[in-house]
Amino acid sequence: MSPLIVAFAVYLLAVVVIGVVASRRLDSQSEFLLGGRQLPGWAIAISERASGESAWLLLGLTGAALSTGLGEIWTVLGCVAGILFLWFFLGRRVRALCDGSDALTLPELLAQRLGAGGNGLRWLATLIIVFFFSFYVAAQMVGAGKILQKTGIITEAWPQLFGAGPETWGIVLGALIVVGYTLLGGFRAVVWTDLLQGVIMIVALVVLPVVGFVALGREHGDVTAALAALGPTKSSWTAGRGGWGALSLVLGGLAWGLGYMGQPHLLVRFMALRSAGEVRQLRWLAGAWTLLAYGGAFLVGLLALGLYGGAHFAGDAEKVMPSMAALLLPGWLAGIVISGAVAAMMSTADSQLLVVTSAFSEDVSRRILGRRLSPRGEVALSRLVVLLVGGAAFALALASQETVYGMVSYAWSGLGASFGPVVLLLLLWPRFGPRGAAAAMLAGTLATILWKNVGPLDAAISHRFAAWVIALLAGLALNGRGRR
Repeated sequence: MSPLIVAFAVYLLAVVVIGVVASRRLDSQSEFLLGGRQLPGWAIAISERASGESAWLLLGLTGAALSTGLGEIWTVLGCVAGILFLWFFLGRRVRALCDGSDALTLPELLAQRLGAGGNGLRWLATLIIVFFFSFYVAAQMVGAGKILQKTGIITEAWPQLFGAGPETWGIVLGALIVVGYTLLGGFRAVVWTDLLQGVIMIVALVVLPVVGFVALGREHGDVTAALAALGPTKSSWTAGRGGWGALSLVLGGLAWGLGYMGQPHLLVRFMALRSAGEVRQLRWLAGAWTLLAYGGAFLVGLLALGLYGGAHFAGDAEKVMPSMAALLLPGWLAGIVISGAVAAMMSTADSQLLVVTSAFSEDVSRRILGRRLSPRGEVALSRLVVLLVGGAAFALALASQETVYGMVSYAWSGLGASFGPVVLLLLLWPRFGPRGAAAAMLAGTLATILWKNVGPLDAAISHRFAAWVIALLAGLALNGRGRR
């Protein structure tokens, strides 16, 4: 057995052990969904960052940097700005909203703080979460398939599954592991596995660029010279575009940052902290992780472009990170780095499964339908929902022909536009009420679906920017009399 496979197997074993250990402390719905608000803040901070940066970071962004060149810097800047805004401005205020509230989910917290008397807002928020997270979780499973197939952990020697090749086995393996440990341990298992995965991701995104720089220095001298040799498009900050095309590229990249305000799987991390004051202590840790992770992912794409050229990965640019690891690193170290890519997928998928589960078991069953189950009954229902939603995402992953980058962009835009303006207006505008929130959620959802599926619109200006602005304007214009 190769060192790469041994290192990867050790990582998977560690994940399973964490899930089993965490399952021993589950005795209530609060424990399953928020860890009883008893987990250490530093673990939650790394968990938030790991779950926020999915397979999109290690596969999608590295592949986009390879395809676009220096012009992909605007996406990096947008994401870093969005994360810092979340941690330095929004997070403490979101946690303060939880004081005096028994809400365990974002839809319930919004309904309580906006004074929504009926269940309409809860239903709308739940449906939006289920719809977009199905695509988001499916993207992580597709990412697992690409990683495991490209690195040879799963090969053509494996029997065909559903009439497809080894990538499908990768999707199956990723789905089984993520659904399995989320079933076992709930939020506690998710946070502790995210902590492990967040550390592995940072190791991968520091080690691989360093090794890449050394290899590039031997062949080309430096990154600038290597990119210049590939032509003006790759070495241009606007990817060779001018006028409106350049502005559209810049806005589309920076607009990734807007989405951080509305991601339920990230906001719930702030809800799980013991107090709002913890955010002040943890934001520097989250910020340092972010700078290392995004700088590393961007450099991996550029270094691969300089080392191998774009044509080397013409079949699928999103396989650049695991390919570089297998080519440049010793087997055992490549196994650790590739585990980082799988960790990115798992740390996001488990968090999103838990958010969808909470939307069903807490918001629909308990709050809307008024079903009062025993604590163990609530946990059992949550586990059933994890199984069902995981199965639906698995089916979507098998059927989709979209890239990881494209699937995440769609889900990110939908969630960010639907919830981001609502959270921002709730915190900044005392008169903002349930009518404005419902209008913003609906507008954000519909605008994302329309913009993404009408080619000329998305080509003119990114759906990530347009949908968020439309949702914000709808919330302001249709707020009515405000809060009750």
